[in-house]
Amino acid sequence: MTGFSALRGKLALMYREIAKFGAVGGVGVLVNIGVFNLVRHSTGLQTVRASVLATLVSIAFNYLGFRYFTYRDRGKAGRTKELGRFLGFSCIGLVIENGVLFVATYGFDWDSQLQSNIFKFVGIGVATLFRFWSYRTWVFRAVPAGDPVEQAESFLTAGGGATCAGATGVSGDRRRRRKAGANRRV
Repeated sequence: MTGFSALRGKLALMYREIAKFGAVGGVGVLVNIGVFNLVRHSTGLQTVRASVLATLVSIAFNYLGFRYFTYRDRGKAGRTKELGRFLGFSCIGLVIENGVLFVATYGFDWDSQLQSNIFKFVGIGVATLFRFWSYRTWVFRAVPAGDPVEQAESFLTAGGGATCAGATGVSGDRRRRRKAGANRRV
């Protein structure tokens, strides 16, 4: 039964992670589509160039959302490396996302406003699958929790605390407090 409980706990954590990723990503999609349409119609930029610019804006927005909301419990060491990985995988996602739009626009000559928005959205969807996997696997890695008992035992075995822990594994201060408490009860 404990195996089933552990599985349920892991699925609940995964569900929360997907929900948070989806919330940040959903707002990121709105930013992406909004900037895309704004740039496309207020400037003379071509469809795919406007899309690349919109994707770059949403990448910046999404990093802040993922770092400080979705994956805020993940390790904070090595932010430069984390940001580098995020940008690298985001660029791959940018190519996937805008590759779909490029093929639709220039391969099939589907360049109306509606068609561009549809294929922009499809590209975002395909790229999101890649981004979710890569961000959780390589960018925002979970800090290994480890078993506290195992960590303490390995510390004691390695000699880091063997002198004060004695055979019971209880520190000297803790033993003194226990003895003092036992003396008070009598």
